[in-house]
Amino acid sequence: MRLEAVVVPVGDVDRAKTFYRAAGFVEDVDYASGDAFRVVQFTPPGSAASIVFGVGVTSARSGSVEGLVLGVPDIQAARHALLARGIDVSDLFHDEGGVFCRVSPSHRVLGPDPGGRGHATFARFRDPDGNAWIIQGVRHVESRL
Repeated sequence: MRLEAVVVPVGDVDRAKTFYRAAGFVEDVDYASGDAFRVVQFTPPGSAASIVFGVGVTSARSGSVEGLVLGVPDIQAARHALLARGIDVSDLFHDEGGVFCRVSPSHRVLGPDPGGRGHATFARFRDPDGNAWIIQGVRHVESRL
């Protein structure tokens, strides 16, 4: 069993497509059946799992997803690549007390994890609807982000 896709609620499908394409995600599907149903699927580079958004796909409020995590082997390079693509990405940070970041910014310490541990350095960005993404530096993934 593997995670295939995560539904990301968006308000404007075409705006979301433009954003995720700019972020380097690969468009897999854009299928519509009338005005009431449209499904779009994008896959982050190097990922086995995709995101899905559209019309008639979810009843979740647009922008309500938090904590979507993208693992990258070189977080500095991934952050710079996203910035070069016009994506607003936070500075690198680590959590003051652990290897995963808490939702509260009060626990964020600017800069990479001082011990250089895998899974402990992060950056954040949001899509145009406000869905929150975390980039996490890990040592066991391949990525072209």
